[in-house]
Amino acid sequence: MENFKTKLTNVKAFLFDVDGVLTDGSVTLMPDGEQVRIMNIKDGYALQLAVKKGYKIAIISGARSEMVRTRLNKLGITDVYLGIESKVDTYKELLEIYELTADEILYMGDDIPDYEVMKRVGIPTCPKDSVQEIKDISLYVSHQKGGKGAVRDVIEQVMKVQGKWKDHDGFVW
Repeated sequence: MENFKTKLTNVKAFLFDVDGVLTDGSVTLMPDGEQVRIMNIKDGYALQLAVKKGYKIAIISGARSEMVRTRLNKLGITDVYLGIESKVDTYKELLEIYELTADEILYMGDDIPDYEVMKRVGIPTCPKDSVQEIKDISLYVSHQKGGKGAVRDVIEQVMKVQGKWKDHDGFVW
C-alpha cells in the first residue's frame, strides 16, 4: 500500500472503464433496446472536481451508449471513447496526445478487456468486485464496488496525496 501511495504523487491522468467501474455492471433493458446504466453521484462529484483541478480524464469502454457519453460530458469529460475494441490502441493514442508516461496514469478496470491496458499503466487499480485476474495485477483494490464509489476512492486518494482535495469551503484535507 505504501508503494501505491508513493506512486500517486505522479498521477496526471485517470483512465476508467464504464461497466463494472463507473456502474455496477448491471443494465436495464428498455423496450426500445436501449441499455440503461446507473452511475454513482459521489463518483461524479470526484470526476468533475478532478477535471476542474486539471487532471486528464478519459473513458475507454467497449460499450456504446450515448447516455453514458452525455453524462460524462456534463461532468466535463471530453475524452469518452465508446465501442472500443482495442483499449491498448486508445491508451497509446492518449499517451501521445497528452504527452504522458505510463507512470503518470492511473487506470481502473474490472474485467478481462481491461487486462492488457492495466499491464501497461503505472498504476493499475480495480473495484472490490472485479474478476480475480484483474485483482491479481492491480496495485490497489478499492474497498468499494464498481458503481458504488470505487472511482471516488481512487480520485480522492490521488488528490489528497497531491494536496488538491478540497471541500466546498476550500479546506484542504
